[in-house]
Amino acid sequence: MCGRLFQTSPPKRLAELFGTANPLSNAPPRYNAAPTDALLTVRFNPKTGERALDPLRWGLVPHWARDPKIGASLNNARAETIREKPAFRDAFARRRCLVPADGFYEWHRPTEGAKQPYAFAHPANDAGERPPLALAGLWEAWRDADGQILRTVTLVTTAANAVMAPIHHRMPVIVMPEDWPVWLGEAVGDAVALMRPCAEPLLDLWPVGPAVGNIRNQGAELPLPLVSSR
Repeated sequence: MCGRLFQTSPPKRLAELFGTANPLSNAPPRYNAAPTDALLTVRFNPKTGERALDPLRWGLVPHWARDPKIGASLNNARAETIREKPAFRDAFARRRCLVPADGFYEWHRPTEGAKQPYAFAHPANDAGERPPLALAGLWEAWRDADGQILRTVTLVTTAANAVMAPIHHRMPVIVMPEDWPVWLGEAVGDAVALMRPCAEPLLDLWPVGPAVGNIRNQGAELPLPLVSSR
């Protein structure tokens, strides 16, 4: 699963990178985003032919749901069953999206001892920068009895690659830039084929401190490498 990420790039940078056209949201950086938080999400509007960058609540609420609380259990969508699950199949066919992430967290659970959190991100480039990852997502618009619309998102997961596997058996689907048009529904292509583990050179990892385990902690130090006291 993927239940924690950091989304710290300024909205202006994300708009430029993903080519979105709508007015920018004044979204703060999130160093420890968790389900029910708002995640900046890239969607394609077939009516305008443009991409938009908007905050959507993490935890999918299907349009047919009676209660938005269902979103608490729909933070992730498994690639293997996404086309059959009632909660996801319609969104997969019509409402695929991308969630820019500067990185995500996962915990290694050894047979003995405390869990160790790790950060995963794109390897640093020659300038020492880590480009954001584009995580595959699905989005929905749910309307309550008063007509208010709640827009939500879930992250698509797949089997772990060789980098991720020693830490966890699942990982988010990472979509390469050349595949963004197909995933977003802008171009004809096989979206199913894109739900695969990313190539190992595209993912880096490092241990981080235990403070990330508490969602109330939001400081910029959370994704920094853990410094051993020994």
